[in-house]
Amino acid sequence: MDQDSHCTAERELLEAVSRITTFSTTSRITTFSTTRPSDKEENQPKGEISCQLRKENPEKDDLQDSSATLSPHSSMTTKELQEYWRNEKSQCRQVKLLFEIPSARIVEHHLSKYVTYKIIILQTGSFDSNKSVIERRYSDFEKLHRNLLEEFSEEMEDVTFPKKALTGNFTEEIINERKLAFKDYLRLLYSMKCIRRSKKFIDFLTRRELQEAYGCLRGGQYTKALEILLEVIGLQERLTRGNPVSIVPTLCAIVVCHKDLENPASAFEYGEKALSCLRVHSSHRYYIPLLETMITLAYELGKDFLSLQEKLEEWKTKKDPIRVFTLKELAVREYVQ
Repeated sequence: MDQDSHCTAERELLEAVSRITTFSTTSRITTFSTTRPSDKEENQPKGEISCQLRKENPEKDDLQDSSATLSPHSSMTTKELQEYWRNEKSQCRQVKLLFEIPSARIVEHHLSKYVTYKIIILQTGSFDSNKSVIERRYSDFEKLHRNLLEEFSEEMEDVTFPKKALTGNFTEEIINERKLAFKDYLRLLYSMKCIRRSKKFIDFLTRRELQEAYGCLRGGQYTKALEILLEVIGLQERLTRGNPVSIVPTLCAIVVCHKDLENPASAFEYGEKALSCLRVHSSHRYYIPLLETMITLAYELGKDFLSLQEKLEEWKTKKDPIRVFTLKELAVREYVQ
């Protein structure tokens, strides 16, 4: 190649590089100008823009939240972290319950006669395969209403309660009217945050079944007790999402039943759920008995029990030695009249 041709090639190469550089710079400027916020967005408060960004990229937001709330020196295992964030996310989702009363039946017991109403409790927003079904009679609703009036007189001021008729309480017409009235009554109570989280409201929906379950447990009928407890725990979890510690006794009763029925794997599974509820409540009366039971189950199943043993030893160094009941001893004391 002669010198003139070589110089011409160099010039063409330099011009090509210049064009590419110019195009790249122009593209960046164009992109920047087209992605500038609109006047409307510029005038938006920063808080609103931040909320929009959080909605557009929730996964990134979850990661930011986790890095902000968890200590870098957290001693949680991977499984504990997964359970922790599963619980945290479930707390953020609002759970709404729907009450239906599809049927009622007349019960004649010795010299008494009354009507029981079948209540179905469903979670709205998605298909709920774990619906809860309970039965309550008029006197149960009446007792609930009196109890709520004592504690929430202002909130209950405009809540009407179906009055008992002097005659005709067992006619189809009256029963159908009360089915609709009680359905509306429960929906109205649940719509009030202070009431749906109150112990009196939750007891109305769960206490009778829990009393029966613990009665079976004390009588050694572990299969029947477990059947009832597994039905109740789902409803309890929905009703007490803001207070997971309140379901610990039921979870521990399930552990006891599974353990006595020689189902160590299932017992360990529910024990882990109970421990996750107590991770910041080491002074709870169930904490040490649960830890001791979990150590036994972990050893039996060939799982890591050293971390559980460390937690137990750590607790013993901080607390004065006191007599601690076993998990089963605690369970049989629940709901004793």
